[in-house]
Amino acid sequence: MSEKEKISRYKEMTIRYGDPWIWGIYLTLVVLSIVESYSASSRDVAMMGVYEPIIKQVSYLFIGALFVVGLSRVNYNNKMLLLVLIPLLWIFTMVALVYVLLAGEVVNGAQRAFTIPIINLSVQPSELAKLSAVTALAYIMAKNQEDRDVSTKGVAISAALVAFFGGLMINSGLTNTLLLMCISATMFVVGGARIKKLLAVLAIYAVVGGLFWVWKDLSEKREENMRQVTAVQDDKAKSVDKSKVVERHGMRKDRIYNWLHRDELIKDSVNSENSQEMFSIMAQAHGGLWGVGIGNSRECSRLPLAFSDYIFSIILEEIGLVGGIFVMILYLWLLSRAAMIARRCHRVLPALLIIGMASMITFEALFHMAINTGVFPVSGQPLPFISKGGTSILVNSIAIGVMLSVSRTIANTDNGKNKDDGIALPSGLDARNPSEIPVKNEWK
Repeated sequence: MSEKEKISRYKEMTIRYGDPWIWGIYLTLVVLSIVESYSASSRDVAMMGVYEPIIKQVSYLFIGALFVVGLSRVNYNNKMLLLVLIPLLWIFTMVALVYVLLAGEVVNGAQRAFTIPIINLSVQPSELAKLSAVTALAYIMAKNQEDRDVSTKGVAISAALVAFFGGLMINSGLTNTLLLMCISATMFVVGGARIKKLLAVLAIYAVVGGLFWVWKDLSEKREENMRQVTAVQDDKAKSVDKSKVVERHGMRKDRIYNWLHRDELIKDSVNSENSQEMFSIMAQAHGGLWGVGIGNSRECSRLPLAFSDYIFSIILEEIGLVGGIFVMILYLWLLSRAAMIARRCHRVLPALLIIGMASMITFEALFHMAINTGVFPVSGQPLPFISKGGTSILVNSIAIGVMLSVSRTIANTDNGKNKDDGIALPSGLDARNPSEIPVKNEWK
């Protein structure tokens, strides 16, 4: 097959199904998810049996695949999607975040989930919040374009939105808030925001974050003093159920301190406070360059949350540093494909949607890897598609579906029979893409 025929075939596939590279990355991650999540589930196997853990994971992946296929067939500019379904997602997410903040279930030391009755499905709204924030930021930046730049008003509203979602997610983990800031910064760049505006936003994030840290420190000290006084005055206070009390700020300070003094871990024995870090280091050291082989992990039975927050350590143990680098490249490749497609978009809305979805998945993966390898302090962050967790898999599947929808719709722009990207968008959302780069070569 000649080069010209290959390009024509590739373009035909993109027009019909969406970007083949995105499909390839997604399917590779699904295969890795099935293999590695089962390999890291020795504790679940001991409690639930041999097949139940893998059946549960495959079920979530199957439902996620339905989202991917369904959304890939819907044009991103579908008015039902833009004007009804996405706003409903915003409303549901905000209600869920407020509910979890007030009365959520404590999962792994953080108040972060609620259970849907009857179907008994645990939902973590912080995952939905990332998806809602990306779509909301895309709306705001598209509506506030001014001379190939995001207007000052648009920047202010976007920053306020990030602060709002970040505040609602703070009890579910600080890394979720930091992740949202990174995603928004990427979208600001693609949306055309000038450097001085971007720096101003980052400065505001830093100031607000610092003020929150100080306020949280003072409030927790005050609460601790009040509890001590109450315990002295009333012996009954000793019997109060504290299972719902989550002192996240003190734990964050301890984790940051341990991270700054990580070298001292070699002098410590394994205990309940450092077991995640210690067994994670052991797993990575055991894997070496090439790994010990799929299913031969030694630490999966000892490492807490090996199947979710620390699954990358098991990957490094089983397929080594080389395999870990391959997994990291998959996520970076996904972001690079999104950037390539974004530069072909004539309108800013699809460019923001695809880069926002890709950065959500990629930054979450990089955060997970950084936490596992000790680059960041200990925190809970899943590895997209590979870690166990229903909400995470479904949200990231929706993101892949949107990316495929944008790529397919944009590819159809040059197709004489189907000008999908020429469909009129709702008022104010049809601004030109400030990051568009005319591409002379064929779609490939």
